[in-house]
Amino acid sequence: MTQDAWLPIPLDEFTDLPEGLNYHFWDGDQEFPGDPADCAVYVVPYMKRQDVKVRPLLGMRNVRLIQTLTAGVDDMIAALDRIAPGVPLCNARGVHEASTAELALALTLASLRGIPGFVRAQQQEHWQSGFHQALADKSVLIVGYGAIGAAVEDRLVPFECARVARVARSGRASARGPVHPLTELPNLLPEADVVILSTPLTDTTRGLVNTEFLARMKDGALLVNVARGPVVDTKALLAELESGRLTAALDVTDPEPLPAGHPLWQAPGVLISPHVGGPTSAFLPRAKRLVVEQLNRYMNREPLRNVILTTGSTDN
Repeated sequence: MTQDAWLPIPLDEFTDLPEGLNYHFWDGDQEFPGDPADCAVYVVPYMKRQDVKVRPLLGMRNVRLIQTLTAGVDDMIAALDRIAPGVPLCNARGVHEASTAELALALTLASLRGIPGFVRAQQQEHWQSGFHQALADKSVLIVGYGAIGAAVEDRLVPFECARVARVARSGRASARGPVHPLTELPNLLPEADVVILSTPLTDTTRGLVNTEFLARMKDGALLVNVARGPVVDTKALLAELESGRLTAALDVTDPEPLPAGHPLWQAPGVLISPHVGGPTSAFLPRAKRLVVEQLNRYMNREPLRNVILTTGSTDN
């Protein structure tokens, strides 16, 4: 049986793909580039709907590696019951950290310094001065201290924050200080001026930012979400925004895409970007490096990077 590899990046953009695989370009087109049963390595198309990404899985009876180009893999996990046991699912850790952390800081600064108001005033040719918040001397809480959360903190360093607190699923030490477990969130939230969400979407984090979470945030605090939309209860957030007690900057929403007419569009104190944390000029070169490295590891039977789970494993 042939060993095919389906890649969502044009093959002529690679110069160093390892030998031994038959490469096909597939970026979600209706027509498959070959028989899915011959596919051994499936690199999932980027920025496509879930139904597009999982469509070939039913026929991939002999796949041996599924590699996403996203940090989050929740949409793929939901379809892995179609895959035989023993297949690793790998994410794109190392590809999106810089871009997503940049956006987290951009959204934070834009919200605190009133940039959306300046843009609206410029469109009206109105000189709108005023007093705005600075990031300096603020207390920041990062919820989800993985690779992206750590990259966010790296970029906070020159802004002279009063304090940066870190939260992950379980507590641990880090180079910059202690990482608190999720169970300590209730005690940390009231101290934070800015709460940045960078956690993966799991059964534990779905709806994590609910009415109780938001109620524990201090008056005037800013919520920044560069994680996944369903981490936040949209109805609960809308209530806080409409009261004027909290503000928010959201790169992800629930639902997503946010439909026209949704009340979140017009809610006071919210800045919305259309899920653009990852797709920047930094993406493609990093994605290609990751794909080549993983393919070499696969062909040389070396341990793969970024294994999130293995199908059929009881340890998942």
